[in-house]
Amino acid sequence: MLNRIWLALLVLSLASATVQAVALGNPGAFADVTAAAFDMAKTAFEISLGLTGVMALWLGFMKLGEAGGLVDLLARAFAPLLRRLFPSVPAGHPAEGAIVMNMAANALGLDNAATPLGLKAMRELQTLNPSPDTASDDQILFLVINTSSVTLLPVTVFAYRAQMGAADPTDVFLPILIATFCSTLAGLLVTAAVQRRNLFQPVVLGYLGAMTAVVAGLTVWFAGMAQGQVEAASSLIANVLLAGVMVGFAVAAARKGAPVYETFVDGAKDGFQVAVGIIPYLVAMLVAVGMLRASGALDLALDGVRALAGDHAWVDALPTALMKPLSGSGARGMLIETMQVHGADSLAGRIASIMQGSTETTFYVLAVYFGSVGIRRTRYAAPCGLAADLAGLTAAILIGTLFFT
Repeated sequence: MLNRIWLALLVLSLASATVQAVALGNPGAFADVTAAAFDMAKTAFEISLGLTGVMALWLGFMKLGEAGGLVDLLARAFAPLLRRLFPSVPAGHPAEGAIVMNMAANALGLDNAATPLGLKAMRELQTLNPSPDTASDDQILFLVINTSSVTLLPVTVFAYRAQMGAADPTDVFLPILIATFCSTLAGLLVTAAVQRRNLFQPVVLGYLGAMTAVVAGLTVWFAGMAQGQVEAASSLIANVLLAGVMVGFAVAAARKGAPVYETFVDGAKDGFQVAVGIIPYLVAMLVAVGMLRASGALDLALDGVRALAGDHAWVDALPTALMKPLSGSGARGMLIETMQVHGADSLAGRIASIMQGSTETTFYVLAVYFGSVGIRRTRYAAPCGLAADLAGLTAAILIGTLFFT
């Protein structure tokens, strides 16, 4: 899928530049496309280097959280809910632990940990699947929840905003939490309706009710504030939580007798490798995205949307929304490119950041997760995942506009 997307971006860039030069009398379009390729390659390299410190920081603290038992505690806190959402999984089955840890990693914004745990969970669920070539109900529900998983710490989004010069990279923390909650709730409800699952169980309603009350309370509270107060309060809560996580993980590891410094360094080494490893992928996608915008194709498409919807700032964030279900790296490229053009603290830049944190990459996850266990018939997994995406991206526009205008 990503190969086709990347190739399509390059071909569309050349086609659009040709139209600009031949039909619109702008022969400089080819020079613009070429220059954009080199400029975006440089930008991608600089961003990747900047991410090294941030990734090393958070993977170091994640290692401390594991050593201190807090990550396991977080996983066990949601185990009663997941047992009822996946009733065909026997108590104590390896799938249960893998699912919970995958959700915990997603919640902490650690994609590199979430993916292998998710693949393990899918393999364990496959051992319970009576039709090995067809996705089971549990596998579909797991995939939909995974692609729309609530993110408590969208560290990658914060890192990109910091690299692009945001005054406060964490000011989108609560908007992302609300949008991703909407995405997860929509995905769960749609999938449960299709599967005729009973969500009206005390434990399920208790968890969902508590999470809904918290998110609704935050929304109502912030809706009653002036703009300056909203940004200040959101930033304060985000920074207090993030600082608390860092210190709490370290203290918990120390209480368990772990060598906190060495443990942190071990985790940070993984962060360095992750950050360096993304350089070729980021270069490839940003070059294609930059060429597409320089060719005028994306601006022409957005002008068409503006003609129908009006000249709203959220239209400038749509490239991230359109790419998000197809390609994670593509959506990141669109996000960075939007912040470059409009500014990290612009409404478009903030809404695109919220979109980036509100959902996962549905088609990528579907292909990788089901492909890893040889499933060919995915049934209704894609429509349910896309329904969650639509809810999250719509919420991103509404919440971003509420918070930052």
